[in-house]
Amino acid sequence: MRRVIFNQKGGVGKSSITVNLAAVAASRGKRTLVLDLDAQCNATQYLLAARFPEGEDRYDITPNVGQFFAQTLTFKLKEQPLSDFVHRSAFDHLWVIPAQSELMEIEQMLESKHKIYKLAGALKQMSRDYDEIFIDTPPAFNFYTLSALIAAQVCLIPFDCDAFSRRALYTLLENIEETRQDHNADLKVEGIVVNQFQPRASLPLRLVEELRTEGQPVLNTMLSSSVIMRESHEKSQPLVHLAPRHKLTEEYQMLYDELHSQALSKGFE
Repeated sequence: MRRVIFNQKGGVGKSSITVNLAAVAASRGKRTLVLDLDAQCNATQYLLAARFPEGEDRYDITPNVGQFFAQTLTFKLKEQPLSDFVHRSAFDHLWVIPAQSELMEIEQMLESKHKIYKLAGALKQMSRDYDEIFIDTPPAFNFYTLSALIAAQVCLIPFDCDAFSRRALYTLLENIEETRQDHNADLKVEGIVVNQFQPRASLPLRLVEELRTEGQPVLNTMLSSSVIMRESHEKSQPLVHLAPRHKLTEEYQMLYDELHSQALSKGFE
């Protein structure tokens, strides 16, 4: 399964959801790969910080996905396969292709060289070696996001229950549908996952109900707002390892189960 986690709006928890779902999959013995395409390198920091000493520049871990793309800009008789850019994380069954802070600097060159399908071919080959591939994307509809949508089988959309997020959601869904029509006919919207949910607040409940009334694919499992997530970031430990009995950890386990069950029933896997 190749899954992209995507929202054009920042601050909705893309990297947290990517990393924690991947960690759940790995904790269950699935060979799991996280590909970080965001120049902010959040997923990379989350999963690889424990492998590098304090003070080392963790925003340019090499080899990285920026180098994978950069090699396509110059003629080479033989390019390195994407598998050469994988790092083992500190967690069992979990590997990472790190991002690079300079990803944005080569974006225009990649666009001009028409390299938009490069990632799709590479990840399709790597699907033979991994049970689950999770792709973290930048908060923009750009070259890297489009590459990820072309390479993925399903798209999971984080949503954080405010009016700005709702307006952005419709544009996002249009972009996904356009990508499906123009580039990847097999791409499916896996669902909308409500993040930082506050069940006692009226606005989130109303927004979720309205989205469901519209027929939007809002998933049943919702992720609560909790300070434990901030601790998880600070310690660079996914919740399933940091706090396995915490309510939010259990919600991530439930979310993974819901996605897996849906994938089987709809033939995504």
